[in-house]
Amino acid sequence: MEALDGFWNDADFASKVQKEKSLLENIVNNFTNLNDLKDEFEILLEYSKEDPDSGNEAIKAFFNFKNGFDEAERTVLLSGETDSNNAIVAINAGAGGTESCDWAAMLYRMIIKWAESKGFKLALHDIQDGESAGIKSVSFEIIGNYAYGLMKSESGVHRLVRISPFDSAARRHTSFASVYVSPEIDDTIQIEILDKDLRIDVFRSGGAGGQSVNTTDSAVRMTHLPTGIVVNCQQERSQLKNKEKAMKVLRSRLYDLEVAKRKAASDIIESQKSDNSWGAQIRSYVLHPYKLVKDHRNGHESTNPDKVLEGHLDSFMDAYLRWKVSGEKVKDDDNDLD
Repeated sequence: MEALDGFWNDADFASKVQKEKSLLENIVNNFTNLNDLKDEFEILLEYSKEDPDSGNEAIKAFFNFKNGFDEAERTVLLSGETDSNNAIVAINAGAGGTESCDWAAMLYRMIIKWAESKGFKLALHDIQDGESAGIKSVSFEIIGNYAYGLMKSESGVHRLVRISPFDSAARRHTSFASVYVSPEIDDTIQIEILDKDLRIDVFRSGGAGGQSVNTTDSAVRMTHLPTGIVVNCQQERSQLKNKEKAMKVLRSRLYDLEVAKRKAASDIIESQKSDNSWGAQIRSYVLHPYKLVKDHRNGHESTNPDKVLEGHLDSFMDAYLRWKVSGEKVKDDDNDLD
């Protein structure tokens, strides 16, 4: 017990150790569960020679094993330095006014649905509503094991093709929105930010009126002058807390920028730097005249865009991770219509 004396006095260190413990426990539990499923399948397979019901149970055990194996394999693919970290996500509407703002809101909802299905927590940093509908931009954090490693597959320009609900002539429109994902950075990774390189502006938070309105200048806009990176945070009522959150996001963005510089020759990183417009998209969502979602980096497809927009992103994330390792286009399509 002496080794634990004072352990909880350093909350940040204790939190880091707890997270590492959770990651290791998940790995051990996955291995144990796979072994149990393997044994169950072999026993049921043996019984099935005389009992047809055991054969059906063996099939179920096999697919449970396969799903567990795929999950374990995904963890192996998430071996980057920051893959296990939380993810900081920024979504921005592209050119196109109301259409793009609505598309940005749809992407925001899609990612939230996916995060909730994983049991991840969400923390909103800043959101700017569109003039007529949707959102111009939103910044938020996804909190959970391997959130960044999974979410980095979504970083880039997303293209939507549909019959516009805002067009009285019911014409087809193409909209763009960008998703930028960076890892939350803890104190073990040193990111130097000089005071002279920062401009910090405070302003009154927007939002609902009435009793909930914030009447103090607590919102923070932090600009990193050398890179031009701008971070807004206005969700907390305390200016100090908003500054702390903004600094965390800025450190994350600067770390990701440094990683991108080191990999400037990589097509993956270059695709994430592309313009929020034609020819730059990483993925297209076509709702008319046919239905298809296609990832242009690795070729993975789904003919059920409604399902994808409800947050069913796992197959696209898996395809991205395998493509990132092998560099090869995938051949399997996600055409499950359930």
